[in-house]
Amino acid sequence: MPQLEPLDWAPQIIWLIITFGILYLLMLKVALPRIGSVIDARANQIAKDLATADKLRRETEEAIAAYEQALAKAKQKAHAIVEESRAKLKEETATERAKLENELAKKSAEAEARISQAKQSAMRDVSAVAADVAADIVRQLIGVAPPKPEIEKAVAAARKE
Repeated sequence: MPQLEPLDWAPQIIWLIITFGILYLLMLKVALPRIGSVIDARANQIAKDLATADKLRRETEEAIAAYEQALAKAKQKAHAIVEESRAKLKEETATERAKLENELAKKSAEAEARISQAKQSAMRDVSAVAADVAADIVRQLIGVAPPKPEIEKAVAAARKE
């Protein structure tokens, strides 16, 4: 095998040094700068993306805070509207209740007055009917009707007992 011959080693070592030297120079001048620029470009792009993500995160947090603040204000406003409506309805209800109570009191007083009048009228009619019935009964029993003032006096005395 020619690789193992010690006489062939010197030219092989020279060609090895020349080949590695050329490859080293190619890597140093061509490949590594390109790889470095790609790595730098990727690093810059990653930095930009991180900066953009941080900016968007801050904007999102601000938007969420603004949303929560607006939501809190809307809830407070809705609560205030509900309380205002509730107070207004209570006031209207109280007003209507007072009106109805006044109307009912008036109607009740009128009804009581009519009942009282009807009662008095009925009592007068009862007294008159009682006097007529008593006169008829006395006439049938004794055959003679007593005078009307005496019958009315007797009916009035009977009613007081």
